[in-house]
Amino acid sequence: MKPEKIVFVDESLEKSFNELNEADPIRKSLVRAISILQEDAFSGRNVKKNLIPKSLIQKYGINNLWIYNLPDGWRMLYVLTPSEEVQIIAVILDWMNHKDYEKLFKF
Repeated sequence: MKPEKIVFVDESLEKSFNELNEADPIRKSLVRAISILQEDAFSGRNVKKNLIPKSLIQKYGINNLWIYNLPDGWRMLYVLTPSEEVQIIAVILDWMNHKDYEKLFKF
């Protein structure tokens, strides 16, 4: 299912993305991931509700979480939310390296 749009959770995350150098491999993989999400919002892995980190629930008030695997062990976290027109919006919460991902999920 195609999302209506893809947005960053806040201006600071969007600013961090925009400040990445065009040649940065992380930026390239994020751009590719966003492009794939534009075609299929469900292309990531859905996290079971009981495994969503409490810190993300408290910070964002989310009730779902999706993980999109990026190269070199990096991950992009996003949520799907219905818009007023009952279409889906993908909201990018963060991207992180594998070490930070493991820390967040307490692996």
